Amino acid sequence: MTAQPQSYQSEISVDPVTDWHSDFDHANPDYNRDVHEIWEDMREKCPVAHTERYGGVWLPVDHQAVRDIAYDTENYTSRQVIVSPLRADDPPGIGGAPPITSDPPFHKLARRLLLPLFRPQAMAGWEDEVRKLCRQRLDAMGEIEPGTTIIDAAKQYAQFIPVTVIARMLGLPPNDDDLFRKFVHDSIEGIGGTEEERRGATERLQDYLDIQIEDHRANPRDDMISYLLNAELNGQPLSHEHVRGSVVLLLIAGIDTTWSAIGSSLWHLAQNPDDRKRMINDPDVVPFAIEELLRAYAPVTMARLVAKDHEFNGCPMKTDEWVLLPFPAANRDPKAFDRADEVIIDREVNRHSAFGLGIHRCLGSNLARLELRIAVEEFLARFNDFELVDADTVEWSVGQIRGPRQLPVRIL
Repeated sequence: MTAQPQSYQSEISVDPVTDWHSDFDHANPDYNRDVHEIWEDMREKCPVAHTERYGGVWLPVDHQAVRDIAYDTENYTSRQVIVSPLRADDPPGIGGAPPITSDPPFHKLARRLLLPLFRPQAMAGWEDEVRKLCRQRLDAMGEIEPGTTIIDAAKQYAQFIPVTVIARMLGLPPNDDDLFRKFVHDSIEGIGGTEEERRGATERLQDYLDIQIEDHRANPRDDMISYLLNAELNGQPLSHEHVRGSVVLLLIAGIDTTWSAIGSSLWHLAQNPDDRKRMINDPDVVPFAIEELLRAYAPVTMARLVAKDHEFNGCPMKTDEWVLLPFPAANRDPKAFDRADEVIIDREVNRHSAFGLGIHRCLGSNLARLELRIAVEEFLARFNDFELVDADTVEWSVGQIRGPRQLPVRIL
């Protein structure tokens, strides 16, 4: 048996939630496990929920409200996009991980720098490498005995693919992939930690990247870090903090979102043999199926901070309160999608929000689509029949990125 990556589960104890409408906590394990039911109930009874936790958090769950806030850069700032008890002391308008933590006008400049890295032609060049990686992970599972062998599709497969790809793109040591998963866990799932714990996790990530960036300065190569070191903004080289912050963004966002999407897609297919068979027997439906899986199981909820006191849909929002933007909830709004709670793998009209809305729409959507499509294609090519072992054994992430962290399936 090939060694599996270490499992990083949330060690933060959270107070129980008695009312999801007025005291929700997205760090509670019950939240991501049951989130679609929670959002549906909120949509009917309390379309903009609120909690006093984390200094106050608002949670709109219908498509129009999420869209309105995502596009509103006057009343909401992006300087922090992960809800935390710690308020970062980063440059206003720039933030600690540009461009995702940047506001206009700086945001447009910082985003434009990264766009060439993720253009469709550049991503298409990675298809063979991603397919090779997926096959290697499947080979590493060893001898398979149909009807008996149980594999963990999250730990043994989904978690490996994006971490390996983004590490290669950035030019980071390939043997540090488990360390990268730890950084992701600390940054996104460790939200219930104290200010000291959150600050320590940030410093460990920054210290690691400082070493890697200095090595790239001394030994330039053809990768994303060297690209950033050679980039200019208004005729000046990027500051060290800008380079490091953008690497943080690419590393964290490039790993967790995609492995969560892959895992959620396999979770669905393990329970829906008709969809699985359709994708195997009708390759033309695969592009539609990938978009529908993205819609139905979008992993990302982004955060904003209220920039100034104002009222939104009757809600008195105060400066520096948090607002969560659950793009997955927007994708399940029956006012925006026909049969919104159903997975229709040949859905033709599918303007989903899995990659976000507004100025911060995901830069890496072309890469994410590529990795998700190939990961699912290769898994189905190797295992055309499999089932979920037990729904109770599936363990979901906590926090703003939703995906299975433990996904036992039996190969049939």
